Amino acid sequence: MIGRVFGGREGTSTSRAPVKQSPDLAMPVSTAAVHTRPRPSRAIARRAPGAISKVAWQPDGDLGQPEWLLTGRRLGAIGRCSQWWIGDWVRYGTARWGERYAEAARVTGYDAASLRNMAWVASRFDLSLRSDKLSWSHHVLLAPLEAEEQSRWLGRALRERLSVADLRLELRCARGETGAAHEGVAAERKAQTPVCPHCGHQLGSGGK
Repeated sequence: MIGRVFGGREGTSTSRAPVKQSPDLAMPVSTAAVHTRPRPSRAIARRAPGAISKVAWQPDGDLGQPEWLLTGRRLGAIGRCSQWWIGDWVRYGTARWGERYAEAARVTGYDAASLRNMAWVASRFDLSLRSDKLSWSHHVLLAPLEAEEQSRWLGRALRERLSVADLRLELRCARGETGAAHEGVAAERKAQTPVCPHCGHQLGSGGK
C-alpha cells in the first residue's frame, strides 16, 4: 500500500483508525537536557503531488513541470534533513529515558553506531549554527571544533562553495600549518638550548 506524501490520505485498499498520541510523547523537550529541537519546514509539511512507499515514488496523475520541480524540492529536503531529525529524536529519548539505542535501531532501521553518530553531531551544533545550505557531511567534518571555529568554517564553506572534499582538504591544510608552526617553535627553542662542546649533550638552564 502506497501512502500519500506528507500527510495525504492512505491508499483505498484498507482503512485505519486515527492514532491517538500518548500524553507523555506530547510533553515539551526539557531545555536543560536538550538545547535544540528541529522545527518542520512549512514547505515540507504541505502535500506533494505524488505517492511514496519504501521503494518507490509515483506521480498522482499527470504533473506539470512546476509540480514536478516542487515535489523534487521537498523530496530533497527530506534527504538533507533526516539525519538532523533522527539525531535530535535520539537525543530527546536519551534525555528522557536514558540510552535506548537498541530500540531506536529497531524502529529506524539504522544501526546503533550510526544513531550514536547522528546524536553526537546534532549535539555539537546549536540551531543557530546549522546551515540548510550545506550538507550533513559538511557538519560532520566540523563537529569536533568549537562553536566559534564551526561558525568560521561554515561561513567560508558557504562563501567559497566548498564541497565536502574541498572542506576536508582545507581542514587538513589548516591543521598542517598549525603543526608546522609548532615544529618551528620547537626547533627554535632547541637551537637556543646550550650544548656541551665536548659531548654534544644539551644543557638545561643553569646546567653545566
